[in-house]
Amino acid sequence: MTKSFKVTARAAGSSARTGLLATAHGTVETPAFMPVASQGTVKGLTHDVLEGMGARIILVNSYHLSLRPGADAIRRLGGVHSFISWQKPILSDSGGFQIYSLSPLVKVGEDGVRFSSHLDGTKIFLTPEDVVDIQRKMGTDVMMCLDTFPSYPATMDTMKEAVGRTTRWASRAKRHFDTQESSQHLWGISQGGVFWDQREKCISDLLEMDFDGYAFGGLGLGEPKSQLFEVLEKGGALLPEDKPRYLMGVGYVEDILEAVDRGVDLFDCVLPTRNARNGSLFTSRGRMSIKNVKYAEDRRPLDEACSCYTCRNFSRAYLRHLFERGEIASAVLNTIHNLHYYLDIFSQIRQAISLNSFDLLKRKIIK
Repeated sequence: MTKSFKVTARAAGSSARTGLLATAHGTVETPAFMPVASQGTVKGLTHDVLEGMGARIILVNSYHLSLRPGADAIRRLGGVHSFISWQKPILSDSGGFQIYSLSPLVKVGEDGVRFSSHLDGTKIFLTPEDVVDIQRKMGTDVMMCLDTFPSYPATMDTMKEAVGRTTRWASRAKRHFDTQESSQHLWGISQGGVFWDQREKCISDLLEMDFDGYAFGGLGLGEPKSQLFEVLEKGGALLPEDKPRYLMGVGYVEDILEAVDRGVDLFDCVLPTRNARNGSLFTSRGRMSIKNVKYAEDRRPLDEACSCYTCRNFSRAYLRHLFERGEIASAVLNTIHNLHYYLDIFSQIRQAISLNSFDLLKRKIIK
């Protein structure tokens, strides 16, 4: 299979674009949102529900799956697509975010990452090459390099160290990946926070390695939005037009729209699913907390402009009742709504770019 990404339309006066990302398990229309299925499932949903609402690619976490059930077990079971019964494209994160989020259990060195399993304390050491092998065994369509980044705010010296290590690890991962023919993609992750000279150096170094795609990592951690958007704009100007661009972990719709405006093609975030389980719902009129007592006798749907299964069939009063009682159905129905909301917005984004009306859509949704 030829690894390819093709731009199909561009918005006038913007870097927003639509594209086709070809993988061994199908083609993804971009810009696209990847529901997060860290353990091989989107919490609260079955795959047929996901497909029905328009999901065409999901994200799994190689760190979590390598601990349970293990990459070798997944390979013996036919690979991750067979194991989880999802025959569409899958992107696997490398575990770089877990280095950040599980920092008390992690020690980062030049050779790799040493950590204690958050499950049972087992001592584990992973190199950039190991992380490629784990993802290769799982058989995901898009693999991410192992990276590292500090929390925000960070000093210049701390960021410089993280950027240097990220690029050296990326080089090792790419050399190891290139030793075998594969239909899988390997994408590099740029780091540097909002220190533009560090971000620019990282992107420049990654470009020399010629990855199949490029991600912006280490953003959305509390930095000013103006600086986030500046990094995306300047970074996008450096990246090749014929390679996909992925903004990792940033999920607020207004931020997504600004990122699309700056040429980003792929997104993931736990925001819609995690918020759903906490009773926080996204609607065409803004955020709604279904636990609010004012909905106790409200017969209206969550969002009268929404066509999802939840909004077509259930009242706010019933959804509040389910949440207050701690019913599993609450998480299911809320997740259906939030993910439908996100995936529908991405469908609107693609259509608007194709019709050259993206700026109008962006202003309408943000308003």
